Amino acid sequence: MRRQQGVNMNFSDSLNTYFEESHDLLTQMEDILLGAEGRVPDSEEMNALFRCAHTIKGSGGMLGLSGVVSFTHEVESLLDRLRNAELMFTPALAQLLLECRDQIESLVRAEAEGTAVDEALGETLIQKLHAHNHPDQAQQTTQPAAAVETTAALANGEPREGQVESDCWHVSLRFDHDLLMYGLDPLSLIDFLNTLGDVVHVETLYDDLPDFFAMNPEDCYFGFEIALRSSASKSDIEATFEFVADQARITILPPHSLIQDYFDLMENAQEARARIGELLVACGSITENELSRALDTQHSGIAEPIGELLIAQKSVQKSDVDLALARQKEGDERRAREAKSVKVPADRLDALIDQVGELVIAGAATELLAQKTLNTDLQESTSHLLSLVEEIRDTALRLRMTPIGDVFARFPRVVRDVSKELGKDIRLEISGAEAELDKSMIEKIGDPLMHLVRNSIDHGIESPEQRKAAGKPEQGVLKLNAYHVSGSIVIEVQDDGAGLNSEKIFQKAVSKGLVADDAHLSKHDIYRLILEPGFSTASAVTNLSGRGVGMDVVKSNVEALRGTLDIDSVPGQGTMMRIYLPLTLAIIDGFKVGIGYSTFILPLECVIECIELPEGVKGADYLNLRGEVLPYLRLRQLFNVAGRSPVRQNIVVVGFAGRKIGIVVDHLQGECQTVIKSLGPLFSGVSGISGSTILGSGEVALILDVAQLIQRAMHAENQHVPA
Repeated sequence: MRRQQGVNMNFSDSLNTYFEESHDLLTQMEDILLGAEGRVPDSEEMNALFRCAHTIKGSGGMLGLSGVVSFTHEVESLLDRLRNAELMFTPALAQLLLECRDQIESLVRAEAEGTAVDEALGETLIQKLHAHNHPDQAQQTTQPAAAVETTAALANGEPREGQVESDCWHVSLRFDHDLLMYGLDPLSLIDFLNTLGDVVHVETLYDDLPDFFAMNPEDCYFGFEIALRSSASKSDIEATFEFVADQARITILPPHSLIQDYFDLMENAQEARARIGELLVACGSITENELSRALDTQHSGIAEPIGELLIAQKSVQKSDVDLALARQKEGDERRAREAKSVKVPADRLDALIDQVGELVIAGAATELLAQKTLNTDLQESTSHLLSLVEEIRDTALRLRMTPIGDVFARFPRVVRDVSKELGKDIRLEISGAEAELDKSMIEKIGDPLMHLVRNSIDHGIESPEQRKAAGKPEQGVLKLNAYHVSGSIVIEVQDDGAGLNSEKIFQKAVSKGLVADDAHLSKHDIYRLILEPGFSTASAVTNLSGRGVGMDVVKSNVEALRGTLDIDSVPGQGTMMRIYLPLTLAIIDGFKVGIGYSTFILPLECVIECIELPEGVKGADYLNLRGEVLPYLRLRQLFNVAGRSPVRQNIVVVGFAGRKIGIVVDHLQGECQTVIKSLGPLFSGVSGISGSTILGSGEVALILDVAQLIQRAMHAENQHVPA
């Protein structure tokens, strides 16, 4: 009956699915608890919180995760008391539930990664939960909730007419043969019942067991009849088998059920009545006399709805029926959503993108060969093929696009906790969460954003007293926003704090030897000094900031994603941090330019226009473009390319983050699909280059980093062009 070697992979898949679903459920719990601060959650929110904890516990029990189950059971009990109005929802309870939610996340992560968890913290939280769940131990009762009215009727001795004497739940299980193939262990489900009470007796049915030579060791042939003494509700017991409901036939009878219910159980069983009857007696669920009465009872059909029938028979409470209907509705909605989407492992998508990249390179080589043949039919066919490759490329890239809201979702909790730690009142506003970004970048942008958000809370937004003295509202505002522009995504972190003090930043930079004391820098250049390693204007080191490593980390991580960070600030009004990132790190549309025998690629979304280099500007590094000063760079001098420049040269006007420059090149070679290849750590420090690609001819071309080139040109303009 234990898991076979052949199904270990399926069990591993079940664990991975559980970890993913737990993450979603814990995120939902956090959203509800944070949204309920300052108010009492409504009944729908309380039920949602209970279902989240209930599902995590039930699924964990099915997979044998005892640590998750035991802790979450206490959390679930507290949530059950809250939703039944036995406890008042207070800010202290909200804080306790948030801490418990974090502990559940730690327990799940420990199971996923095989790491240790803070057991002392867990014990402390369990003690707090137990104090709320059991305020008066003397008044505790082990009586099942579904049998309250029945117990009152039994106070004088004999059960009512038609009821059995047993005070245990009876659970009848029949599993499909292929249950084990899904990585599910029936014995772990029975073990989990012990967390709800005491399993008094288990009878194993082997009637379905075939002959030895016809037996499949990976099939499940056994059934079980179980007597359970528990104070849990029927919905709690049903939840134990929630994930095997489609692979099993499950019957649950509450204590002191009607004899007719046991008769129906025997009638519906595939085994002989006598065999089932013996097992029920062996479990202690019914007596010999009750079995005889059940067998003598005639079954009659009832047209009454099953829920009302069960309530009338005292088999269940109305709240259990309502919860079951709600769960059924949720299941139908979940299945409807799942029918519209398919989960695909990330490594398969990465492999697909790599193959599409190779297809793009092969297509470029084919196009080059077709042009050499001068065969118009072949060239037309190749052009059609390349258009299809381009469509496949775009479709494959869209598969990896993920809303940035998945990253933004972690910050409401961060802002709440950090602002309370610092004694500040800060409101977080999020917009543009639907903007999409490549999944590989989503995973890497979280840390830089975390640094920016924490810096805004610590350095940017003032204390309530300082804001009041400055004539501002005592509550500060922190905004997260994202939007698409020119083939890139812009992520903004904005606060309404005191802003950056350019004079203080400049003097600090001078004292550190970063700039000369007589240097003439624009405010933009001064603000960028805070990105230098070791730079900090904090007067004291705290556990949040002051060591001068945060902004340096942000700059390094953003540039590693081929992005750039822009800083804007207004003293007394606040600071805006803008991160510009490409939408993908895999395949882009490029524009080829030539310098001598070398080829370079510019991202096509950055190219604005191409013009011929005017005569008479050989010694300058800027020109007049229709009344606008346009600084420019000469790629030949920048990268020290050997050879002489042609008589006629061209300027490619590029723009990024609202700024424009010109790039002087020898030749314009047209558009191309560009598969981005990493240059490796040896070339990681080369300024102005973001990667490489392979051309159709097999040659390697370097991809220019437009953001870095613009910064270089702007710096030169500030040095040489009068204000």
